[in-house]
Amino acid sequence: MDGSRRFNLKYGAAAACMLLAGCAVGPDFHSPEAPKDTRYTERALPDSTASAAGRAQHFSYNADIPQQWWALFHSAKLDKLVKDALAGSPNLVAARATLRQAQEDLAAEQGYEFPSVSLAPSAERQRFSPAVFGGSGPPSIFNLYNASVKISYGIDVFGGLRRQIESQRAQVEYEGYQYQGAVLALTANVVTAAVTEASLAEQVDAARAIIAAEEKQVRIVDNQLKLGAVPRSALLLQKSQLDQARASLPPLEKQLSQIRHQLAVYMGKTPQEEDLPEIRLTDLHLPENLPVSLPSRLARQRPDIRAAEAMLHQASANVGVATANLYPQITLSANIGSMAVSTGGLFSNKTEIWNFTGGLTQPIFNGGTLRAQKRAAVAAFDKAFAQYRQTLLQSFQNVADVLKALESDASTLQADQDAQISAKDALDITRKQFELGAASYLSLLAADRQYQQSRVAVIQAKASRLADTAALFQAMGGGWWNNSKNGEVSDD
Repeated sequence: MDGSRRFNLKYGAAAACMLLAGCAVGPDFHSPEAPKDTRYTERALPDSTASAAGRAQHFSYNADIPQQWWALFHSAKLDKLVKDALAGSPNLVAARATLRQAQEDLAAEQGYEFPSVSLAPSAERQRFSPAVFGGSGPPSIFNLYNASVKISYGIDVFGGLRRQIESQRAQVEYEGYQYQGAVLALTANVVTAAVTEASLAEQVDAARAIIAAEEKQVRIVDNQLKLGAVPRSALLLQKSQLDQARASLPPLEKQLSQIRHQLAVYMGKTPQEEDLPEIRLTDLHLPENLPVSLPSRLARQRPDIRAAEAMLHQASANVGVATANLYPQITLSANIGSMAVSTGGLFSNKTEIWNFTGGLTQPIFNGGTLRAQKRAAVAAFDKAFAQYRQTLLQSFQNVADVLKALESDASTLQADQDAQISAKDALDITRKQFELGAASYLSLLAADRQYQQSRVAVIQAKASRLADTAALFQAMGGGWWNNSKNGEVSDD
């Protein structure tokens, strides 16, 4: 047996074995190992936050998160805002369209796994000269009709096509998690904006109440000035206080308008079209049981982490594609049909035609392009892994920051409420002493200023606690995996 025959038999046997075994060159992807951390912060947090106004929040470790987590705020107004945003947000429409595009691209890639069949009819008019074959006589002119079917198939011996399909499937997963991330971001943004609106609305109410109180105080001091009980400087100080209170109102009203405009945009409306319910902090119930997933589960819950993992999977599959390009490519093609000089003669006896072609393309020299492409694919995988790691680290930081914020928020609110009570008592006492002439007007101004500041601080502290609670649900992934109607991304 000569060398060429030995090579052909050896190569053919190897190719047949790889085809039957379904071998695909390149690395097989495995999900990164789950984090082994047992907590998010440097020290273990207590099971509950400090009580404020009779309400403490309890951390339920490893508890599941409901898909409609915003319903835990028990606000019909908030539920409507979120529902309208989910129905009208252009960002979600774009994310869904991108996902559908990726799914159709995958379907297109999967089509290459099957033979392609195409109909190729043709008609031509020919002038034939017998002299071509050494004959004599006048040339003949005739029509030639061809009705044939072309079949072609690329044998995916080394798995390049399968790796390409695997890469596109990972792209579908990525877009699916991007869609889930967009839903989570939208719902969290709506809840946070609603809390901000409620806070600003109450700060506006407080500012107007302060202005009304300052106006009343100006009238009192003016009467006292007329009676000679206080100097004119006292009236000027009081008017200055009133002017400062009035100056604080327009910025708050501006911020309130802007946040309502933002809510309108979240719902896919222009600010002119806004028809939003007015939310107050009293409309929002503070969730008392806060689910905190274990770090190992967080990596399977957060859409941004899953999206980064999908990109890592795609990069792994692309290494396989680049590796397969180094090996031979085998294609088979065939034509079968009928050829006749008239359309009526097609498919009649002795007009059948066919041909069968097998082709093999083995890269020999390409200036190192294919190997450089493989090295580039490996570098892209290393980059994707580093980005996955960075996403994981940032998510842990995010959760740790929110948990510490919730612990701080509860203590801050308790302290602000205590300060408000004390400031109110001090103001009441100082006002009575001032009316009796036992306290100076400067003392009254200081007491009033302290009370008004403490009042606004309580409003802001309540809003921070609500907003950070929403941030915790977002940091934990939002519970999208519990949406039985979703079906956009499966969590195997």
